Amino acid sequence: MDLPLLTLLLVLALAFANGTNDVSKAIATLVGSGVTNSRKAIAWGTFWTMVGAAASAFVATAMVKTFSTGLIRPDETVPPALAPGVLSGTVLWVLLASRVGLPVSTTHALTGSLVGAGLLAYGREGLVWETVLNKIVLPLLLSPFLSLGVACFLHPLLRLIANRWEGLCVCVMPHHRALVTIDGQGYTRTLYQVSGPGIPVVSVPSQCDRAGLSGPAFGVDSIHWLSSGLTSLARGTNDAPKIAAMLLLGSLHAMWPSPTLQMLAFAGVAAAMGAGSYCGGQRVTEVLAERVTTMNHVEGLSANLTTSSLVLLSGSLGLPVSTTHLCGSAIIGIGLLRGKASVHWATVRDMVLAWIVTAPVSATLACLAYFLFSRTL
Repeated sequence: MDLPLLTLLLVLALAFANGTNDVSKAIATLVGSGVTNSRKAIAWGTFWTMVGAAASAFVATAMVKTFSTGLIRPDETVPPALAPGVLSGTVLWVLLASRVGLPVSTTHALTGSLVGAGLLAYGREGLVWETVLNKIVLPLLLSPFLSLGVACFLHPLLRLIANRWEGLCVCVMPHHRALVTIDGQGYTRTLYQVSGPGIPVVSVPSQCDRAGLSGPAFGVDSIHWLSSGLTSLARGTNDAPKIAAMLLLGSLHAMWPSPTLQMLAFAGVAAAMGAGSYCGGQRVTEVLAERVTTMNHVEGLSANLTTSSLVLLSGSLGLPVSTTHLCGSAIIGIGLLRGKASVHWATVRDMVLAWIVTAPVSATLACLAYFLFSRTL
């Protein structure tokens, strides 16, 4: 098979595998807190993941540089088998983990594959170890503890705000051209009303049945939906550049300066991530939503805001972090706030074990794939 075509197909396969495992990280809180069912949540997460992946073409140049050219010494020639070997090792592990329902880090797997295949191709002297340690390994190791700490700090504040807002919603009344608040007892108060004739505030179906009003309600659950969408968008922005960067590592390097190719590459990665998310995201979603700890919508909101803020911050700095580690640690931290007994430690043990073995297993698989490709390409 033609090397550029093989590299492109493996990049799309990695994007698909990433979707099957990582869509759960943003929408598990919606399912676990009972806001919606898994199919609707996955569809919501898929849409915003694709938006984030497409947007990363414009905002994630630092991440592309880190994973494409920052790990291998510039005077080294990239062998043809390196990119297919790295991609194959990562794809195999992520797909296997998704199949058994283990939430794992694509970033960890990709890093392990790069280091493993790179050692086989160049030896120790061919890799830029300072970049590997400072820009990849250190953020990946520290981010779970940071996420757990941020979630434990943020959740009490959000819970205090939510307790004052619980049961309150804002209703749009198109026929009266007004915005009305409704409290938990059903009492209403007009916030805004158009005095003269003209276009209604908005034309919408009736959703404020409990107060006998016509219009959509906006409450804490609505903010939870928005936070989940933001987390999905952040995940897409964080993961797509790492995957697309493998085209730079492979045989399409000379064509990358073409703006058309860049847009097509990110569009293909976004579409493949969306397909993997929608078709294969069920298993890992169930684990994170139901088997780590029980949660309500405020706790889910806290986990999502923690994850999305840290992912967006690290992505803007070009520091790769794992959405898996951030989301899982945030959920664990919120469970700990209710006591150790509220956390299902058997599930946490399996998750941590998967996090530990991801890099070495991916490195081993990548070495095997590189060995095979180096003799056939």
